[in-house]
Amino acid sequence: MLPLLHREVADKRAWATIEEITDYYAIAQCLPGIIAIKASALIGYKHSGAIGSIAAALGVAFPAVVASLIIAVTIDQLMEFELVAHIFNGVRVAVLALVIDATIKMWKSGVKDLIGAIIFSVALAAFILLGISPVIPVIAGGIFGLVVRHNLRERSDL
Repeated sequence: MLPLLHREVADKRAWATIEEITDYYAIAQCLPGIIAIKASALIGYKHSGAIGSIAAALGVAFPAVVASLIIAVTIDQLMEFELVAHIFNGVRVAVLALVIDATIKMWKSGVKDLIGAIIFSVALAAFILLGISPVIPVIAGGIFGLVVRHNLRERSDL
């Protein structure tokens, strides 16, 4: 999802910057529901207000709902074919590559210094090792980043 957002929204159409898309994606992860719909609604709102938000959310949701219904009706019959099983295995590999690409792009746009790298590492470790919800590291990292930035500003004002 994130590489598609970067390419379509930032690179091709310039509706939002990569940093804004990364922020929208982080906000979307903190809210219940489908991330793609929430992120597109935020981008639509930025571009065209409430109507843009509704149109973007529906534009993302409708094709996915139709495709899901078609797959749900036919999946049992399709999985009997060896070729289809191999295709799904290939899709898993492609999805892993997309996730790695998105992680690298988010790292480049979001981690600006050692403090950011530490926040990222602690959040990733908490998510993977402790199995906690991603919402907690996102909120804690945001609060920690604000506190650190505030303290750095106070020191520079002295």
